[in-house]
Amino acid sequence: MNNKIPKNKDLFKFLDFKPYKATKGEEYMSPEQIKHFKFILYEWKKLLMKEVDKTVEHMKQDSSKLSDPNDAATQEEEFRLELRTRDRERKLILKIDQALQRIEEGTYGFCEDTGEPIGIKRLEARPIATLSIEAQERHERMEKTRID
Repeated sequence: MNNKIPKNKDLFKFLDFKPYKATKGEEYMSPEQIKHFKFILYEWKKLLMKEVDKTVEHMKQDSSKLSDPNDAATQEEEFRLELRTRDRERKLILKIDQALQRIEEGTYGFCEDTGEPIGIKRLEARPIATLSIEAQERHERMEKTRID
């Protein structure tokens, strides 16, 4: 079964949207930009939900009792990996829902730490981003020093 969901950097190619081109003087997170990101988030969520449906169907069809222990072990491992992937995607769907909630609240596209704009390009690469690049880097440095 092909479970290839693209890395975020390839998301715009996979979801078939064109990078947003702001018009001169356009306000950040204008209604057109919000519409653009809602489309991306909903399409991404729809894609992930299709994968969930495929997994359920696959497991229903292939969950027969296999008499060969090796075949049964292989099938069990395949299901385990598939469910692990779906669990990661479930968490991603939750983050997409949170991003859609931020759109409704009017906070989407702004850094949770600084309140500064995250930026169109960063949001297209990672539509669920909550931090600007600078804040994300600072956060990662702090995490690294706690681990060390």
